[in-house]
Amino acid sequence: MKALKYLNKYFIKYKYRLLIGLVITFCSKYLTLQIPQLISKSLDAAQDYRNGVITDIEVVKADLLHNILLIIGAALLSGFFTFLMRQTIIVMSRLIEFDLKNEIYQQYQKLSLNFYKKNRTGDLMNRISEDVTKVRMYFGPAIMYTINMVVLFAVAIVKMYHIDTTLTYYTLLPLPILSLSIYILSRVIHKRSTLVQQYLSKLTANAQETFSGISILKSYGIEQNSITEFDDLAEESKEKNINLFKAQALFFPLMILLIGLSNILVIYIGGLRYISGEITIGVIAEFIMYVNLLTWPVAVVGWVTSIVQQAEASQKRINEFLKHEPEIKNLNEKQTNINGAIEFNNVTFTYDDTNIVALKNLTFKIEQGKTLAILGNTGSGKTTVLNLIARLYDVGSGEVLIDGKDIRNLNLNDVRKNIGFVPQEAFLFSDTIKNNIKFGEPNASDAKIEQAAKDAYIHHNIIEFNEGYDTFVGERGVTLSGGQKQRISIARAIIKDPRILIFDDCLSAVDTETEEIILNNLYKISKNKTTIIVSHRISSIKNADKIIVLGEGSIIQQGSHNELVNNEGYYKELYEQQLLEKEL
Repeated sequence: MKALKYLNKYFIKYKYRLLIGLVITFCSKYLTLQIPQLISKSLDAAQDYRNGVITDIEVVKADLLHNILLIIGAALLSGFFTFLMRQTIIVMSRLIEFDLKNEIYQQYQKLSLNFYKKNRTGDLMNRISEDVTKVRMYFGPAIMYTINMVVLFAVAIVKMYHIDTTLTYYTLLPLPILSLSIYILSRVIHKRSTLVQQYLSKLTANAQETFSGISILKSYGIEQNSITEFDDLAEESKEKNINLFKAQALFFPLMILLIGLSNILVIYIGGLRYISGEITIGVIAEFIMYVNLLTWPVAVVGWVTSIVQQAEASQKRINEFLKHEPEIKNLNEKQTNINGAIEFNNVTFTYDDTNIVALKNLTFKIEQGKTLAILGNTGSGKTTVLNLIARLYDVGSGEVLIDGKDIRNLNLNDVRKNIGFVPQEAFLFSDTIKNNIKFGEPNASDAKIEQAAKDAYIHHNIIEFNEGYDTFVGERGVTLSGGQKQRISIARAIIKDPRILIFDDCLSAVDTETEEIILNNLYKISKNKTTIIVSHRISSIKNADKIIVLGEGSIIQQGSHNELVNNEGYYKELYEQQLLEKEL
């Protein structure tokens, strides 16, 4: 249970609920265990009347009626306390489930972009859903039934020991076999539970990727291949589950067998001691009731053990991510004012997952309020520059400066709040158009939303939709065209009114006429804002204050548009090529 030690902090947080639950459980089981004693007294009273020890039938009737009323009262009170026990312990488990899911989600938010490149979305989802559910069972039913069993055993065995020591020893004789069986089976269950959760993650990840890429599957006509792949995974998952339940299935028959053995010993040894006059018939009945009252708690040991082992396996998987240190940390909690001057000083960056050197000793500077354009072939390092400015990654060597200060020493939240980022692949949430634009400024008014849409040249498209700004865009904006998604992403960045605007080839899906309208709007909006534009089109960047051309992570050309078109090189060749294409 090493992995489950991480959860001890929640026991401390909800200690009062747990302690109250423990007291209530003790009261419930103590009342339950009064019933065998009352039945024993009733049988002994009837036996005494039959043997002539008591001669007055009215005394016996009164005694029996008194005992019956006590039995009914004890049963009702025990039921009431059992209800309260579930209200304290099971509710506690739900509160812990809530806390744990929030803790995992917050950790996911802190982890860097690099982490998400290395882990599958389906696996992340499974750990915050299925794995947490397994852990909740440990906090709820497992703890409740364990307390129930311990209290019942403690009280029952003490009572049995005081009634007849010899019969108690014989009754408990099968327990060592039970303990050994639980130890062996629990180890098997732990191993198999881990495999089951791993395959469940694989199934979830496969399904998530299939649904996300369903258009590609259909366009290539490979649905059957996807079905076959999922079937193979499901078959393996089924086999792992069957193996797990085979081990779990041994528990209940074994428990019932051992309880039956205890009953046989009680009847046989008790019968012999009754014949010899050492105990009464009521004692035998009382012991049989105690043994049967212990049947469920003993039988549930297997189930509880299985729950604990599955929770251990799940928490171990959760701990892998909870203990993962974020690569990008906020090293300065003090508020930082961002003006927008940006400088790269001998920056070298290598992606550790692919070992690709994206930038090599890159040096350039953007003054506050100026516009920088970045041009270059695919893989030249353009997007990497933008990711470093937003501090989605940290540099390998060199430094990125904002307002003359190392970006790592600035308040991370303030840096990102002052950046409006439009990524290369426009991403929209499964929500309305209005809420997707408001994502940049949650408190924005309808007028401000419309103005941002007009500046991004998407307003005229939105008002043509049946629901207008309340149109639901579907998952990842699937109901919109590529150009519409890009323009809504631009509106989302504009409405934020940041000090730094970053556009990563975000006009690739629009025509040149639309591009020109948007760019004119952006140049008006971006006055006094530091703007970085990445594009493959000369028309998108020609008005920038400074243009740098990247090649294999280094600057191969830099200057203004007029300077670059008058010098031989990549920029001039691309300009002439695009000019010819436009004429054609």
